[in-house]
Amino acid sequence: MDPEPSQALTVNQCIDQIAQKLEAANLHYGHGAIDAQSEALWIVSKQIDLSPTEALDHLEQILSSEQYQKALAIAEERITTRKPLAYILGEAWLMGVPFFCSEQSIVPRSWIAELIVDGSLEPWLPADGKALDLCTGNGSLAILLALSCPDIHVSACDISMPALSVAARNVDRHHLNSQVELLDGDLWDALPEPNEDNLFDLIICNPPYVNASSMSALPAEYHAEPVLALAGGDDGMDLIRRIIAQAPDYLSERGAILLEIGNEYENFKKAFPQIPAIWMEVSAGEEQVLLIQAEDLR
Repeated sequence: MDPEPSQALTVNQCIDQIAQKLEAANLHYGHGAIDAQSEALWIVSKQIDLSPTEALDHLEQILSSEQYQKALAIAEERITTRKPLAYILGEAWLMGVPFFCSEQSIVPRSWIAELIVDGSLEPWLPADGKALDLCTGNGSLAILLALSCPDIHVSACDISMPALSVAARNVDRHHLNSQVELLDGDLWDALPEPNEDNLFDLIICNPPYVNASSMSALPAEYHAEPVLALAGGDDGMDLIRRIIAQAPDYLSERGAILLEIGNEYENFKKAFPQIPAIWMEVSAGEEQVLLIQAEDLR
């Protein structure tokens, strides 16, 4: 039984209560939080205007009755709708950075973010380098790249104008309009014809790669996201084939392309047995993200 609205609760007590509610509802996670406790922290932190990480230092803070009731209402909406929490809150966090979020684009999440923040990609990014975020969606990876490497120029493109409208809000939110350029188009069609003056040192891409069988088995939380941002065809490689086919035309001589393929390791190996990919270690393992150097694509 929930306490009376007049009963004072600490942040920690509220988190525990909401986590129990979420846990009992058999929800699915993976859109910025890994479990019920993480989502409960996220819900409550929003009520006290702190990031989830910052809220951990305020666990004994007393919530007002209004804050408690709002947190409960959000939890109920999460349970009833099965929508990702990021859509309900209108915000997501990736590597500690906040992003506007709406159902116009996929919820910000990518193992590539880890590699950007930990400096793993710096060998392919000279100080005055150029980077491209292909299939940028909400713009989160392009923004993390710009924040991590303030001297580079980042182009970011997507086929979805609704997604680009979210990306534009995020670029503006982080004051990166002079460093991040947003382009509209279907993969390479968004870019000008390549020449020696507009090649990229690094291309990053978290494309739609979920295979058809996996798409049909996704829980409700994933079906709330744009299908365009998830579905990769029968083997998940439809867009990746198009990306790899033309990537050499847009890469500098010593450039590289970084691709997230999620759980499609076997399908990737089957589709591209001739490519000497470098598999990058992230928290999910060594079969989620790969890097291909330009010289190995030509």
